[in-house]
Amino acid sequence: MTMAMVATDVPTGASRRITELLVRRHGRVEYEPTWRAMQEYTSRREAGSVDELWLLEHPPVYTLGVAGRAEHLPRVANGIPVVKVDRGGQITYHGPGQVVLYLLLDMRRRGLAVRPLVRIMEQAVIDLLAAYGVAGEGRAEAPGVYVSGAKIAALGLRIRNGCCYHGLAFNVDMDLSPFRAIDPCGYPGLAVTQARDLGIGGGAEHLGEKLVQLLLNRIEATGLNTRAGTDSPAAAQRA
Repeated sequence: MTMAMVATDVPTGASRRITELLVRRHGRVEYEPTWRAMQEYTSRREAGSVDELWLLEHPPVYTLGVAGRAEHLPRVANGIPVVKVDRGGQITYHGPGQVVLYLLLDMRRRGLAVRPLVRIMEQAVIDLLAAYGVAGEGRAEAPGVYVSGAKIAALGLRIRNGCCYHGLAFNVDMDLSPFRAIDPCGYPGLAVTQARDLGIGGGAEHLGEKLVQLLLNRIEATGLNTRAGTDSPAAAQRA
């Protein structure tokens, strides 16, 4: 694991202060221990705890959000485990070649509400695609990023005591076939795409670093909002 400390400018009333943000690079790690570590970090946070971004990949795994329904579960026995988790949304797939970026932020301290944070995550992915001449877009009714109707990035958050965890998954260069066994985001037949199929090279590690920087830029550029998160799964649906 590698890590680096950065600082983001956060408006606080008439003044500004610097809020540290630690970027941790975990490599390829199992899903459930990582999820439990996010929960633990969030539960023991104090007012001065540092915000963190975790950049990583997971071995093959399906995750089922709190709104998950049985009809969206895998229709074939492909040996991929299903883990029921505490984020918003339905079912998704994680696997090698996918960039996963988890956000462990004190939203109340940063003045961030859920929906603006979702827009920040979406826009960071859209910015990355745009750098390669690919047009991505978000959808208000189904959070995530889409290219020509196919989903390339999924989002999901959990908010607890004004702090968030979970985050986004960006498909780069992976085996997409496990998505065909489920209804991504609870939508039967939803197409899924990835950077490689759009002519974007560089691999998950390279694009992951670019995505981290673009997300940091978006967080830094965000002004103070008036609403903070609550202890609930976010409205964002990951799939």
